[in-house]
Amino acid sequence: MSITSQKEHRGEVLVAVMNNHDDFTIATDQHWYRIPVDSVDKFLKKRWPPQWLAFYQTKIFGHQAYTVYYYAKINKIQQVTRLKLFPHLPKDAKANKCYYQILLDPLQHLPKPIISRRWRRIVFIPTTWEKFNNAVEINDLYDESPLEDRLWAELKRLQIPAERQEFIQCPAANYFLDFAVYCIKNKIDIETDGDTWHANPKQATKDNIRDNALEMTGWKVLRFSTGQIQEHIADYCVPVITQTINHSGGVTAEGELEPRKIDPEVPGEIQLGLFALRNKSV
Repeated sequence: MSITSQKEHRGEVLVAVMNNHDDFTIATDQHWYRIPVDSVDKFLKKRWPPQWLAFYQTKIFGHQAYTVYYYAKINKIQQVTRLKLFPHLPKDAKANKCYYQILLDPLQHLPKPIISRRWRRIVFIPTTWEKFNNAVEINDLYDESPLEDRLWAELKRLQIPAERQEFIQCPAANYFLDFAVYCIKNKIDIETDGDTWHANPKQATKDNIRDNALEMTGWKVLRFSTGQIQEHIADYCVPVITQTINHSGGVTAEGELEPRKIDPEVPGEIQLGLFALRNKSV
């Protein structure tokens, strides 16, 4: 059955990482996948359980690496120990670790894989069926907030190659960025701040610590409020983002040999930065 013929199913989709051939064989032949219970508690509590499961394949899968291609309907989810999943393995300290065993229908594949434009770390991506059905690249799948979706649509219109929910390691803590934009001179973190959440003084303190940690590791942080994104995206947010990118030497994207500056009046038109102009004159 093709993906386009299943529009009546609007349940949540969970994109999980498939990083070894043994797990892929189990999903293909035995029709199940496992997720540690503590991982669900940590990352997926608000979006559990899903109705569909899809797989983001890592580099060991060759030409299908860094894509989402296979997916399946979930029949049942049950909590089991590692020993029950793998009774042939030694009874060691991991034997009683708890997992959710996700029982699946036979795997299907998308008409076209959902690609990742660059290598990146992905844990889980809970998303909607509509987004899964329409996604072209990994960043189209994220379903964090309407504010992020609004800004993502604008970044796509301008052909700014941002990465959503980028995982960044800092000395004291790790963070997920709303949008990461890689430029020649700087790396830019763009955050969409819900007014209610960030009016909390404790959260403001955490944001300050977070921003300082990112600045120390080479990130330039831009924050936009709900009102700015909803009412002033064209006359404030876009100019701030594009000017910051251009002052940082332009964006770099997978497959582009030269840095590119952004003209909000001419979306997608390549404007060569100083580095590229120098190379052309050689």
